[in-house]
Amino acid sequence: MAEQPQPISPVKNFFAGGFGGVCLVFVGHPLDTIKVRLQTQPKPQPGQPPLYSGTFDCFRKTLVGEGVRGLYRGMAAPIVGVTPMFAVCFFGFGLGKRLQQRKPDDVLTYPQLFAAGMLSGVFTTVIMAPGERIKCLLQIQAATGETKYSGSLDCAKQLYREAGIRGVYKGTVLTLMRDVPASGMYFMTYEWLKNILTPEGKSVSELSVPRILFAGGLAGIFNWAVAIPPDVLKSRFQTAPPGKYPNGFRDVLRELIREEGVASLYKGFTAVMIRAFPANAACFLGFEVAMKFLNWVAPGL
Repeated sequence: MAEQPQPISPVKNFFAGGFGGVCLVFVGHPLDTIKVRLQTQPKPQPGQPPLYSGTFDCFRKTLVGEGVRGLYRGMAAPIVGVTPMFAVCFFGFGLGKRLQQRKPDDVLTYPQLFAAGMLSGVFTTVIMAPGERIKCLLQIQAATGETKYSGSLDCAKQLYREAGIRGVYKGTVLTLMRDVPASGMYFMTYEWLKNILTPEGKSVSELSVPRILFAGGLAGIFNWAVAIPPDVLKSRFQTAPPGKYPNGFRDVLRELIREEGVASLYKGFTAVMIRAFPANAACFLGFEVAMKFLNWVAPGL
């Protein structure tokens, strides 16, 4: 069983989650850029080497060709979207836990925590889908040398002008397929690790910073172990020209398996896993610090 030492407050989760999300983006965006470029690089012609031979080659070429700013390309969209997105994510988790409690002091089982995490994935898709679409387009634009979009706002305007709201939300189903199960794994793993790492006789609220970082980082790895295959499909689908995949993710999946094999569903695996630990460690540490601050300034919230 998982321990909840105090009543759950979805409102506090909302504010603390927003701060945690900002911490995650600052730490993790450079490797997210590498991940998207690896996932969306074109198939090389026969006899020609791929554009990037791997994670470190992509990192080197991006740094040499575009400097540090290239690694943070497209960060405006996730920064603008990530605060409300993670706020809604942690709010959804808090609400999911609250809905399953009969009494405020009820301790939830790990399957119940997984279900609460899945609810948070549904909540975040409304914000996540358009932000991911814009981010991916800006990240691959820099890699191809084209300059179709001058920035995040311009990208959003052009997408809306070309295809309306459906163009902005292209890839929503794949975002749901990625985030619902992955979010369940994310939160359940974090709560499980916090309980394991809490010394006997102590409360989880007294967990040390290194242990919070370890639990958060490992939760991020478990999250992405579930999320990578649908994330690869989502990146391909969201950056494809209009009409390329008329049947949606099924066409993307068939093309990837036919041309590049099952291993293609784990493109960017190294970049994702290198990013997952520090980014999510920063996220959960930011969340826990913000929660302690909110419990101090607004204990009744």
